[in-house]
Amino acid sequence: MPRAENGHEEDAFATARPSKRRQTIGQVLPCKECGAVLWEQDDVRGEVHCASCGLIAEENIIDYSAEWTNHGDGVDRSRVGAPMTMSLSDKGLNTTIDRRDIRGARGRRLGIAGSGQRDWNRRAVIDERTKTRRSGQRSLVKALQFIRDRGGLPPSLVEEAASLYRKAAKKGIVTGRSIAGVSAACTYLSAREAGLPRPIEEIAESFQVNEKELKRTIRLVARELGTHRINGPDEYLEVFASRLGLPAKIHGEAVELWETLSQVDDWQGKKPAGIAGMLLYVASREGGHPRTQSEVCKVAGVSEVTLRGLLRTLEDVQFVLSRMKN
Repeated sequence: MPRAENGHEEDAFATARPSKRRQTIGQVLPCKECGAVLWEQDDVRGEVHCASCGLIAEENIIDYSAEWTNHGDGVDRSRVGAPMTMSLSDKGLNTTIDRRDIRGARGRRLGIAGSGQRDWNRRAVIDERTKTRRSGQRSLVKALQFIRDRGGLPPSLVEEAASLYRKAAKKGIVTGRSIAGVSAACTYLSAREAGLPRPIEEIAESFQVNEKELKRTIRLVARELGTHRINGPDEYLEVFASRLGLPAKIHGEAVELWETLSQVDDWQGKKPAGIAGMLLYVASREGGHPRTQSEVCKVAGVSEVTLRGLLRTLEDVQFVLSRMKN
């Protein structure tokens, strides 16, 4: 092994600079086992091994290369910055000048005072104006703020709703329609697609839009963007049972009841949320945790007349099922 000027043996791999290690490592020393000079470096394991016999010549290597990050599912890797987000108008790619950093004690710490502070205030104003220079950008900012603040969705569904709104805007669906209405429709559809449906009445109240107009917008967006998933009553049961304060046993009985009743087509055209309310009403009475019709109707978003009509349909369906068994 080569010796350094101080007389000590020199590590062949340590003499190479970290950035050059991959290029020089195969040209330094032959393998002690087989004599080959084909060295390979495994950056994941932090090892250098002989490509011929597999002898590990060095391990626990420090990786001095750039620390890459991958925020998405693709192969594109970015060195710095937060991941892109669809819920911001600029997708989180722009740098924002925070007014708090150029005023008061923070500004003084950064050496910003007097005329310098006025310059930075002017830059902040210009920065805000350039982001909303076009009307389409201003509308997008407003819509995404509606979705974030009023949607009541988890972060992943906020991203889905924002992406849906961008597609709707690109197709021209937003033109001539209420921004709040289209953003409410996208919020409703994203929750429905994820299997976490929200009552239309609740969405309409949150976004302060007309319920009938919201239904029309939902149908339009669903038709244009191809989101035609239909919710079943079973997808409302867990949410409604929680709001009614019913135990898990009652929820399970309602699920079993629907599995039996869904064999008949009499439920076609009925409101899924209303059917879910009817199932929980029946299961709660039979399970010893009764809830009044008014309580169930308030949660399900239907009238007591509708609930009683569904109960009559239930009697007809049970009669049909009993005849099918016989």
